[in-house]
Amino acid sequence: MSSLARWCFRHRRIVLAAWIVVLFVAAGAAVTAKSAYSNKFNLPNTPSEQALTILQDHFPKASGDVDQIVVHTTDGKVTGADRPVIEAMLARVSHLPTVVSVVSPYVARQQISPSGTIAFATVTFDAQATNLPTAAVKKVVTTAEAIRRPGLEVGLGGQAVESATVKEGSNGTPLGILFALIVLGLVFGALFAALVPLVTALVAIGIGYSVTTLLSHVIAIASFAPILGVLIGLGVGVDYALFIITRHRNGVRAGRDLEDAATNAVNTAGRAVFFAGITVCIALLGQFVLGVSFLYGVAISATVTVALTMLASLTLLPALLGFFGRRVLSRRERRSLADSGPLPEEVVGGWWYRWSRSLQRRPGIRAAAALAVVLVVGVPFLHLRLGLDDAGTDPAGSTTRIAYDLLADGFGPGFNGPLQLVAEIHSPAQVAAFDRVADDVSRQVGVVHLRPHPVVSPDGKAAVAVEYPTSSPQSAATGKLLHDLRTRIVPAAEAGSGLDVLVGGATAEQTDFAHILSAKLPQFVAVVVLLAFLLLMLVFRSVLIPLVASIMNLLSVAAALGVMTAVFEWGWGGPLLGFPGSVPVEVFVPVIMFSILFGLSMDYEVFLVTRMYEAWRATGDNHQAVSTGQAETGRVITAAACIMILVFLSFLLGGSVIIEQFGIGLAAAIAIDAFVVRTVLVPSLMHIFGRANWWMPSWLERRLPHLAVEVPDDPVTPLEPVGASG
Repeated sequence: MSSLARWCFRHRRIVLAAWIVVLFVAAGAAVTAKSAYSNKFNLPNTPSEQALTILQDHFPKASGDVDQIVVHTTDGKVTGADRPVIEAMLARVSHLPTVVSVVSPYVARQQISPSGTIAFATVTFDAQATNLPTAAVKKVVTTAEAIRRPGLEVGLGGQAVESATVKEGSNGTPLGILFALIVLGLVFGALFAALVPLVTALVAIGIGYSVTTLLSHVIAIASFAPILGVLIGLGVGVDYALFIITRHRNGVRAGRDLEDAATNAVNTAGRAVFFAGITVCIALLGQFVLGVSFLYGVAISATVTVALTMLASLTLLPALLGFFGRRVLSRRERRSLADSGPLPEEVVGGWWYRWSRSLQRRPGIRAAAALAVVLVVGVPFLHLRLGLDDAGTDPAGSTTRIAYDLLADGFGPGFNGPLQLVAEIHSPAQVAAFDRVADDVSRQVGVVHLRPHPVVSPDGKAAVAVEYPTSSPQSAATGKLLHDLRTRIVPAAEAGSGLDVLVGGATAEQTDFAHILSAKLPQFVAVVVLLAFLLLMLVFRSVLIPLVASIMNLLSVAAALGVMTAVFEWGWGGPLLGFPGSVPVEVFVPVIMFSILFGLSMDYEVFLVTRMYEAWRATGDNHQAVSTGQAETGRVITAAACIMILVFLSFLLGGSVIIEQFGIGLAAAIAIDAFVVRTVLVPSLMHIFGRANWWMPSWLERRLPHLAVEVPDDPVTPLEPVGASG
């Protein structure tokens, strides 16, 4: 680390030029190649996937995505004066590329609402949503919306339209950067010191964003992955740079030569950054344990961004410190340095020092109070319901939200997520049996009582019927209905017929996806916790510290999920965030959030305990080590947490419920972790445990490789005259 930092400081022009070249080359390649993001996921051996396979085999022209064009007239009824305009539009849509067929409401009368003011047409594409060209789907949208005028409202819904029109972007990135700059300015009191972490993070994020775009042509990467990478990269990148530059500024104030101060900062805080970054990457890549391909691209893209921010903090940052020289100190600090001479690097006073000493005096009471806060905040987690959102949470005014609301108003919320009954047919008698199954399902509680019209495939070997739930796709009632259909209702209706009727469709696919992830979540958590435990045990040569850290991280995650349950599932945040009623927490959000949060929590743990470990190695006094470590890192950790919280909250402006859930969850977790867990709970417990914090069995100590985070500070080089070139 010393050699790396010293080389980067001395060859700062080369380092800066290299990063700029990589940034522009990567950006240019990404702009040229464009993106190929895909929300495709495979669900092998699930009923919905089996149903889709049957449709593709026997209904090749009708197995593509089925979307809706919804029209609403306020001037009479859809069968009145607007009918010729609507029919002409549907005819134009039917001749567009990738469109197989359009079923008009004037042919299928059940597609006209009882009031006669709302109607929908079904558009069948020649492929599933993830395989359709975005331009072709957008052409369908613009063709349909061309007839929109006062008195005639048009909206389009379905997976293909959703993928092509709803952006997983965020308007909060500039605001997040501004928040970070304000907090850094308050912490450092120096413009250049505030700019260095931001510049470092933004360069790494720019490269990471471009690399993610390029990787989307190689692996399937979800459409929300790029903005998630920006969110993570901005928070992590600023944090890492903040840790190092704080140590550098302390060294400069203590009279170190600029190069020595930068080298020592990277060789001490930089080691903590390196191991913290490795932990984040391990947690992110732990998603491969789930075996769900949908998450692979998200994990890889986020890991690339985190790795780049870590690398930039260890190379670009010392180079920038060389350019800015003593201007990383405020004017007051530079004057004080010239007038009064160097200051000690260790913190021996101030609020954080007094707070650390107060914890030492009453650790039991403080630990109990902090634990109570975390547990109370996490109580709603016990009622967490995982699922997938639908178009009802899309931004107001979007074509998918318009279609969703119109279908719900005209026909009922279940028309936004129809279920499909699919079966292979082996004899004419089974066609009649399938018709009886469909009719029996349509009479069940929770199903719209429309007599379905089963369709037999051209080869006569398969049949399909559409059933509409009375509840919305994301509703718990729909999930229960699907479970009842598969386990009780359909098996009873098909008994003795030789049929194997499968329940599929987009809603069934999403439910199956949720079940797969939920079932594998404990295994994933166990693997990530175990790997992080082993890494921390190697770093700190302790059994108790990594054990406590893992438990604390799990508590922080539980508390964050508790906040998310209250805000989204209980609907407390609906009026503020713009979604109606309540929505489930996206099933994959806890998985990805756990990866991110476990790594970020380890950032604070490593940075905090590293300083404690340095003091422990120097003094052998546990109380002194814990108090000194907290006094020297408390201000930096809470400042870094404030930056992260503000950055994450700024993503609530994006209009996407997925990004909003990430923002709320991560902001809540960081707030609890930094201001309760690391500030009160962990130091209090370490005071209680005493010397046991640093214990490891001798037989294990001898067998483990040594990873040195702690290193003695380099000797202080005499201070350069103020005004000397940096």
